[in-house]
Amino acid sequence: MRKTEAARTDSIRVLPAGRHGLLVELPTGAAAEAFHAELLRRRALGVLPGVREIVPGARTVLLDGIADGPPGAPERLARSLVSWRIPPLPRDAGPAVEVPVVYDGPDLADVAAVWGVEPGDVARIHSGIEFRVAFSGFAPGFGYLTGLPERFRVPRRATPRTRVPVGSLALAGPYTGVYPRASPGGWQLIGRTPDPDCLWNQDRDPAALLTPGTRVRFTEAPDRHRAAGTRTEEEAAQCQ
Repeated sequence: MRKTEAARTDSIRVLPAGRHGLLVELPTGAAAEAFHAELLRRRALGVLPGVREIVPGARTVLLDGIADGPPGAPERLARSLVSWRIPPLPRDAGPAVEVPVVYDGPDLADVAAVWGVEPGDVARIHSGIEFRVAFSGFAPGFGYLTGLPERFRVPRRATPRTRVPVGSLALAGPYTGVYPRASPGGWQLIGRTPDPDCLWNQDRDPAALLTPGTRVRFTEAPDRHRAAGTRTEEEAAQCQ
């Protein structure tokens, strides 16, 4: 497969990415999540040719470090990938974590207005949804979480904030995310986790709590007005 060529079917497109990589383009985010899960399943079974890294994106999956060996390994894998039958992604697939949240964000009322509910209902609705980390990016430990029903999607803020506090729970379009560090941002802030340090821990493997494929539940903290930075022992056990 020359650099200018691409292997494709009606639903998948495979492009070369450097000498030892492939970039797989999918038609939707859901298709990318299902394809990523199938790659991990096949690698766990030992039936995926040696691939050092599998990196999902919004609608892509990068396969890098395809094992050296006989010439043409990436090309052969590309031809194989386009013939795969990808099963739907089971919602209960993958590891699960719980993240405690205080729902007191500065955009809570605005989000409630878009949803057509009272501000107090946002926590009930949001914590009742199971999310999944589709991909990572933006900052170490930041996961883009899918699962928010379309009727609850909200636009980004017209004017981004110059500083979003660490641990902020935020919404934008189809995604939910938790800021692992303070940074500028334009997402709608509906709450915060009392222990943002659990999102990224370099002494843990993996360092990120919210890795692609992980199922996530947000649990409402018992005291919604508890001071920032404190947490109960139960919450500490949840956010490992």
